[in-house]
Amino acid sequence: MNLFYFIGMSLNVLFLGEIVGRAGIACLKKGLKDLKRKHDVDICIANGEGTTNGFGLGFPHSVQLSKLGIDVITGGEKLYYKPDLVENIAKCSYIIRPANYPPQSPGRSYKILNVKDRKVAVVSFLSSSGFSRSSANNPFTQAEFLIAKLREENDIVLVQFHCATTAEAATFAHFLDGKAAAVIGTHNKVLTADAVVLENGTAFISDNGRCGSALSVGGLDETTEIEKFLKALPLRSRESWKEGQIQGVLVCVNEETGLAESITPVMERIKIEKPEEKND
Repeated sequence: MNLFYFIGMSLNVLFLGEIVGRAGIACLKKGLKDLKRKHDVDICIANGEGTTNGFGLGFPHSVQLSKLGIDVITGGEKLYYKPDLVENIAKCSYIIRPANYPPQSPGRSYKILNVKDRKVAVVSFLSSSGFSRSSANNPFTQAEFLIAKLREENDIVLVQFHCATTAEAATFAHFLDGKAAAVIGTHNKVLTADAVVLENGTAFISDNGRCGSALSVGGLDETTEIEKFLKALPLRSRESWKEGQIQGVLVCVNEETGLAESITPVMERIKIEKPEEKND
């Protein structure tokens, strides 16, 4: 019998893939409420740094995502791309920045939720390799200290790791195996096939995909992305509206042990239509 459905024994955590553009928002507006009800979701977490035109998160969009039912919004190297979010992030209690950014960086480094009489800590880290413009500290040494502190004060610890390579994501998950209920990778916007509960009880996937167009280049229009390679021009990417999907993973966490019982990939097709463009 699947422990996933035992009422009162587990927390069901939905980690949504990176939200890409207006198409990603449209998918959530149309399908997130039903998806959460279908899987009896207790906590919903999403990477939102691609929400505004695929690059960054504008403040109004952050408010919209929160109202749609996302409890915690995480971000990586693109989180500070929109000035209006940087100016307002201090009052956005639902947003967390990478915890291994410098202490002076704006925003919160983790979020504490009270769910089913359990204290749940949500924290994210950014890879210190592969992001040339990032000032992130070593995520391994930072996580070792912070996760230990969070475990002392909370029943469950959930981790998102924003990185470019599956090898580093897997290494980070094994490093935290048994210390966090989940280590969920983001950044590549492709739902990978390596979802697993590690031997000491940590649920892991190297990338939990995206919300938006499934028939695209990471949620972006393929024609523009092809032109970039053919012409070496710095063209502006455009969001795609082909075949909407909500992707992610569902993690069942045992309330008593604070560790994962299962991890299940989610791929929900959502019918979306591109709005008519207004002529200036």
